[in-house]
Amino acid sequence: MRIEMSSCLVDIMNNGMEPDISSLAALISEPARGRMLIALLDGRGLPATELAQRAGITCQTASSHLAKLAEGRLLQVIPQGRHRYYRIANARVAELLESMARFAPIKETGRSEPKSPIQIARTCYNHLAGSLGVRIADAIVGRGLLREVGRDYQLTKKGAQWFSEFGIDTDALRKSGRVFARQCLDWSERRNHLAGALGSALAEHVFERGWIERVRESRAVRITDLGRRELKRQLGVACDN
Repeated sequence: MRIEMSSCLVDIMNNGMEPDISSLAALISEPARGRMLIALLDGRGLPATELAQRAGITCQTASSHLAKLAEGRLLQVIPQGRHRYYRIANARVAELLESMARFAPIKETGRSEPKSPIQIARTCYNHLAGSLGVRIADAIVGRGLLREVGRDYQLTKKGAQWFSEFGIDTDALRKSGRVFARQCLDWSERRNHLAGALGSALAEHVFERGWIERVRESRAVRITDLGRRELKRQLGVACDN
């Protein structure tokens, strides 16, 4: 199997250096810190007291953990008056955590809670994820527009026509140099959503048509009334939550 590395990583290794992955892993591996990072995955800023509750630890212990995460450049500290709020440092950290969550086992919490906005619908890199992303992928496969082949999706003749009518030039996407249509395991649903160039183009068009809207300072997206109607009409996707 051939593994392609980014040019930045190649330059680092060519200069006789190597990334200290173990120190990053140790920073995230502490369970309380992991729970706080997951709580912040939707992009919001939360105070130490709330993060302590989410992690099941004291405020003093939480402050110590948060300081280490900020020192490790995983979190950003936002002072507001006498209060301090913590949020994921940047999109790259969010993408790292999202990638790790796909491989992590799911723990039973013993609680039955409604899905959070980020579990219902969010952006994953530049495609749609969460319950919405999975439902759309299921509908597209179920209607014979794509078929699952290995780790990818294969466009059918019927699918090429549908995407063309939707305003997506699939021939141009194939020439973009990116993976065309990839199955991406959704960490919150544990099922696949559509990634790759086709997934990105689909997300872009759904935004442009006003079916979904971005939520300020979050990767969560909101499904509009128009989106609920059109997703039901065109793909049979019901968005009740």
